[in-house]
Amino acid sequence: MSYTPEEIRAALENKELCVYYQPLYVTMTSSLKSAEALVRWVKPDGTVVSPAAFIPDAEQSDLIMDIDWYVTDIVCRTLVKQNMMPQFPISVNFSRRHIREKDFSEKLSAIVDSYDLPHPLIEVEITESAMVEDESLFYDWIVSIREAGFSVAIDDFGSGLSSLQFVKNVPADVLKIDKSLLSNNCEDEKERIVLESIFTFAHRLHMKTVAEGVETQEQLNFLRSCDCNKIQGFIFARPMPEEDYLSLCSSYLSRDEATDILQVQSQASAMNLLMEVVMRRYPLVLFSNLTKNTFYAMSYEHFTVKSCPSAGVYDDLIKQGIGSMHPDDRERFAELFNRENLLKEYASGKQDVRIVTRQKGDDGVYRYVETVDYFVKSKYSDDIITIALAHNLED
Repeated sequence: MSYTPEEIRAALENKELCVYYQPLYVTMTSSLKSAEALVRWVKPDGTVVSPAAFIPDAEQSDLIMDIDWYVTDIVCRTLVKQNMMPQFPISVNFSRRHIREKDFSEKLSAIVDSYDLPHPLIEVEITESAMVEDESLFYDWIVSIREAGFSVAIDDFGSGLSSLQFVKNVPADVLKIDKSLLSNNCEDEKERIVLESIFTFAHRLHMKTVAEGVETQEQLNFLRSCDCNKIQGFIFARPMPEEDYLSLCSSYLSRDEATDILQVQSQASAMNLLMEVVMRRYPLVLFSNLTKNTFYAMSYEHFTVKSCPSAGVYDDLIKQGIGSMHPDDRERFAELFNRENLLKEYASGKQDVRIVTRQKGDDGVYRYVETVDYFVKSKYSDDIITIALAHNLED
């Protein structure tokens, strides 16, 4: 059934549109963390109309913008009612039409400020499909919101438009993984690989992650292994009216939160912490496939040379490396790190090879650099892999 704009407008003016709240929980501890505001149409006879039945019709005009601002105001009122209880951040969905709305962040700030609420308590949620409207305008819009002190969540990631280019460029805080990516209950190998990859690159881009539509223990267990930050779904809670949500928030006054992260972190989280330490000690980390003649650089931060390519042909990388060495060190470096020699060293049982050379930095100064190549064997193929760790021996 569809509704006319006049019918929806009348429902808005008669305050028949209500806000329900779906809680979001910390994946590892199952602790309440935040909520998403979801609009519902509750008719005078008590009938509840799903947003899927009227929001698409409202989005055909600026009526949807009026609904979004109406919801924002109600959310602020709800946060004020949490005066003597934990105030958990609440995300509000905004239509793509707001991207062209003049002074959006100023209007949002004015509403939130009128209730004397901290800006971090409101999160702006928008679908990734909004980027189709105008990419540069979309990015500027997000930047203006974040500069005003609000966080931004990209909703429904993986539902259709998803691209790595989008995630790389969008300056958002949170990536919400669409429930369609969990459709096989996280038991399909390809599904698991895709999800693991999304969480990995999101965290490396310093984005928080939320898995939507989580309904089973199997999904929860897998998401915990991926270091997903928050969970939203029926396994924890369905959308609920304000009264029930406030009661839920109040109940957290007496709950003790886990304080030892080492007791609740996932394996993926532990690995992320480990990599932070490794890259602090070794600012250049190179993964090389000797068999395929390829490489991938993980970090160049604080290293002597920052102009190296991030991926490409291994042989070309060595040639470039030789060119940056001190003339007296070039021959030793070339003999040790050419692919044929490394494969021979691996075949002889060596576990690693290392060398100290003088390398010219981007500033033209030669510095002593230690480079260690560790041989590793992938369990997924017969390819021979090396992980190279390099660091400056002097500042």
